[in-house]
Amino acid sequence: MGFKRKKGDGDGEEMESEGRGKPSFNGGEKRHVILPSMIKNKDKRSKVYAKQKHEKKLEKQKKIRERDAAEKRALELGEEPPQKMIPKTIENTREADETVCRPDDEELFADIDADEFNPVLRREVTPKILITTCRFNSTRGPAFISELLSVIPNSHYQKRGTYDLKKIVEYAKKKDFTSLIVVHTNRREPDALLIIGLPNGPTAHFKLSNLVLRKDIKNHGNPTSHEPELVLNNFTTRLGNRVGRFIQSLFPPDPNFHGRRVVTFHNQRDFIFFRHHRYIFETKEIKQSDKGKDGAAQERVKPRLQECGPRFTLKLVTLQHGTFDTKGGEFEWVHKPEMDTSRRRFFL
Repeated sequence: MGFKRKKGDGDGEEMESEGRGKPSFNGGEKRHVILPSMIKNKDKRSKVYAKQKHEKKLEKQKKIRERDAAEKRALELGEEPPQKMIPKTIENTREADETVCRPDDEELFADIDADEFNPVLRREVTPKILITTCRFNSTRGPAFISELLSVIPNSHYQKRGTYDLKKIVEYAKKKDFTSLIVVHTNRREPDALLIIGLPNGPTAHFKLSNLVLRKDIKNHGNPTSHEPELVLNNFTTRLGNRVGRFIQSLFPPDPNFHGRRVVTFHNQRDFIFFRHHRYIFETKEIKQSDKGKDGAAQERVKPRLQECGPRFTLKLVTLQHGTFDTKGGEFEWVHKPEMDTSRRRFFL
């Protein structure tokens, strides 16, 4: 029930209310703000919510029109347009990091020229990848490995059996493999990747999550055997640059553009999202009203992306010097829970 009450004869101040609500003060005037969550009646709550949403939309459109008019007026007067407001996100408000790579960092370029990935990235050695599993394989493990074989060119699968990992590393060195990928599984699901650079390391341990195989992706495409293009995004720190070069050493440096394949590793908040696409060109006819002067329908080529899969997310757990060694290995970087002190602190 709504009510209207006057407070005294001398002050003339009125207070209106249409339900329960906490008072808010705006410019010295007292009024009650009604939130949709305060209304018990479902129909009335929906109407109030729709009205508030519509008012917010109108206010946003009004601000856009005012900004466009100010830009147009500034251009007519030959002045600089007003600066656009950049929304604050977790990425652009990240904590300052001294290890972020700079274009004029001579020490960084010296480290790059002397790292373990230089022979592959300079085309002195052709990447050759060996893929194996942990000792206890899973249900989706073989399917995931078969899709990795189709993603990474010049990769080979070797059954693990009961062999120790150090013996597999020695075998891979003798066969001139440049990297070794071990797919670890837990409870019938792949949950980690161990990537070992050969012959001298390093070794990266990634947590694997959100795996979606190719058959589970709607309208997926089938990749060809062409070497894919590689896209690496947001590897900005010293550690991120090293991880990015490690990933880059798994793929041939000369992509075959005729295959129209793109492999993407996108780093966002220290989570590396993997996607595998194929871009295709479709020919579509223009509408009847847009026909040419001769009356014949015109055609337009429209590009789009088709996902080939698989789709998964990686998170770096450890980065170790040399090949895999659990006892005497020296770690470059280890992720620990106490390092996660802020949502705006990133390491890659």
